[in-house]
Amino acid sequence: MTLHSREQTAAALDEQLAALDLAGRLALVANLGGRAVFTTSLGIEDQVITAAIGLDRLPITVSTLETGRLFAETLALMNETEDRFGIEIERYRPTQDDIDTYAAKYGLNGFYESVEARHACCHVRKIVPLSKALDGASVWVTGLRRSQSGNRANTPFAEYDSERNLIKVNPLADWSIDDINAYVEEQAVPTNPLHKRGYPSIGCEPCTRAIKPGEPERAGRWWWENDETRECGLHVPEAAASSPNSSSL
Repeated sequence: MTLHSREQTAAALDEQLAALDLAGRLALVANLGGRAVFTTSLGIEDQVITAAIGLDRLPITVSTLETGRLFAETLALMNETEDRFGIEIERYRPTQDDIDTYAAKYGLNGFYESVEARHACCHVRKIVPLSKALDGASVWVTGLRRSQSGNRANTPFAEYDSERNLIKVNPLADWSIDDINAYVEEQAVPTNPLHKRGYPSIGCEPCTRAIKPGEPERAGRWWWENDETRECGLHVPEAAASSPNSSSL
């Protein structure tokens, strides 16, 4: 599929997906042709997508970024999810050389000290493994939702990712947390026990805290930073092409 055709496909797909339910959206993605990859963080919305893929036995690869700093509860949930839905979750990890290089420059937990250091850590532990997970993919499925945070409020169902030259599909873009919870209950989807302890959004353990009453869902991510649009770099422009030392991640 050429660059121009992928742009056209993404635009048409955005309109088509809006009229379908989750099962229909994922079935449409599975029938596009080429390799479709869903990257899961094992959060509750991602568990919904994994469940839909597994229950319908769709040919969509499920993968995760095993950063080396995940909660024990998240690691345990991977195995439980594979058993529940009869699927294999592909794990992509940072290289030890990259971790050592980062630690030599910033310190292993240097991400607390500056935004630059935090972006560099996310690059090593997430961005680089993501590029491996998406190698050869023509479609990338994510669990992004508009209600997660202000900077995700305009999330489309499908868009062309020019940095990675693929179509990015967000099948839960219009879902609320109530929609998510209803699906989880209906399909008996296993979820991270941390959600019940005040962690609606779960990333690496050192970078995630429980949120306070009234805070946005993602307020517990990199909470020591003041920028309310903070992201790890997976879902922002230029992320794929940025260097490990770039502050744009």
